[in-house]
Amino acid sequence: MALIPTPAHSSSEFLPKLVTILREGYRPADLRADALAGLTVAIVALPLSMAIAIASGVSPERGLFTTIIGGFIVSLMGGSRFQIGGPAGAFIVLVSACVAAIGVEGLLLATLMSGVFLAVLAALRAGSYVRFIPYPVTVGFTAGIAVIIFASQIKDLLGLTLPGAEPAEIVQKVEVLWAARGSLNPAALMVAAGTIALIVGVKRWAPRAPNLLIAVALASVVVAVMGLPVETIYSRFGDLPRSPPAPALPDFGLEAVQAALPWALSFTLLGAIESLLSAVVADGMSGRRHRPNAELMAQGVANVVTPLFGGFCVTGTIARTATNVRAGSRGPVSGMLHALFVLAFMLVAAPLAGFIPLAALAGVLAVVAWNMAEKEELWHLARHSRADAVVLLATFGLVVFRDLTEGIVVGFALAGLVFINRMSAGTTIAESRLPLPEMDLDRDGDTDVVVYHLNGPWFFGAAARLGSVLDQVSERPRALVVDFAAVPLIDSSGAYSFALLARKMARKEGRLVISGASAEVRRVLHQAGVRGEQVLFVPDLDAVPAALGAQQTL
Repeated sequence: MALIPTPAHSSSEFLPKLVTILREGYRPADLRADALAGLTVAIVALPLSMAIAIASGVSPERGLFTTIIGGFIVSLMGGSRFQIGGPAGAFIVLVSACVAAIGVEGLLLATLMSGVFLAVLAALRAGSYVRFIPYPVTVGFTAGIAVIIFASQIKDLLGLTLPGAEPAEIVQKVEVLWAARGSLNPAALMVAAGTIALIVGVKRWAPRAPNLLIAVALASVVVAVMGLPVETIYSRFGDLPRSPPAPALPDFGLEAVQAALPWALSFTLLGAIESLLSAVVADGMSGRRHRPNAELMAQGVANVVTPLFGGFCVTGTIARTATNVRAGSRGPVSGMLHALFVLAFMLVAAPLAGFIPLAALAGVLAVVAWNMAEKEELWHLARHSRADAVVLLATFGLVVFRDLTEGIVVGFALAGLVFINRMSAGTTIAESRLPLPEMDLDRDGDTDVVVYHLNGPWFFGAAARLGSVLDQVSERPRALVVDFAAVPLIDSSGAYSFALLARKMARKEGRLVISGASAEVRRVLHQAGVRGEQVLFVPDLDAVPAALGAQQTL
């Protein structure tokens, strides 16, 4: 008999959403809507891509290469209708640390390797599990990233001049910036403050207007016309290229691969989480559902191809994806067009980017950081759940002061412990008595049998908390009846606790009666060794007297 594959294991889980859109019927009206949405997203992506690249320790054109190549592939192959791929603020601290450690060539190799790892995760269908990151972990993680992004922009916001390289660790960074406070540039501070004010003001009074582009463009005009002594993209990086470079492979020497491997693993973990979180946000805004493994595969391919053209880490970008949905996108075509619009900007207007003041781009990222910090969610979790607050603060603190990956792993582990505690607290034991007047099962002359009713999943957490109760009961050599009717599942640890209990009862010539266990629960108990002459399985409590009576006559 042939089995019908479930959706979680069917080949359609790797089908790009673009194919789905085309099968549904793609009309000229859809193309017009996607073109407008793609242009809107491109206007947002232009300054952001360059700002993120600069903050990551690479030249601004690499941010544009990432948007053009990576953004196009993510939309072409992805499992989300609305996902926009490109460089993300969440990667700033990792990428900048990677560049400082192994250089730009090492960054390109680490990005390519992470793409391979992401594709492998997709092939193993891991995308379905990455989404299970607990909410307090994601809130603490994004808040920590926001603090790191803002800290990375203080130097350009204030126009500070440092005697050496800016440290990556936040405590050392603050110390160095404070020591350089005497080099504050009032013109840079004015440009940054004006950019932030324009972004906020335009967003408030004209929500549909491209506030980021307007603010950066006006700041560039003011600096150029007034001749303000503010560092610009041209003064630091020179002219931007007018197109992406020809593809080239990074160095694949053994030493280079060994040096890039830890960074590639970090990029893989962060990229998988960030991209699937962004897709979930898009689902919530649009009412659609993405295909996580198709999305993960697209992210993998994008991260393999992009570094060949000089780009770096590609992931789903929450702000640009949300902009795409709000702009009326009909599907992945808008994301592909957004990449082409950014390419058109490079071909036609790349020299104009040289006039952009770095203080203005720092102002853009300062606003991005403020919006990333989910302040209401932080306050809500901190006030209403002490356990969630511990998970949130631990994740936040480790992300800010230690390491992104460490923050995610520890936060996830703490959230798991909180979940285990809550689940085990929901498992209870109730006691009742079952009269058996014709049987001598108790040496004290009591012919009643005590029944212990389990309620809830009996897993290692519940066994650790309540197993001692049953263990104490088994001290008396009598029939011990345990009602499993309200136990939906049992794990190997929980089953092993009953195997120990059964052996203890057997040594004292007592009997363990298990009532109402489902077929799956019985299977797990059997595998753990809960069997033998002293163990009785009965369908329900009504069958206990007959089973014990038959056993007594033997």
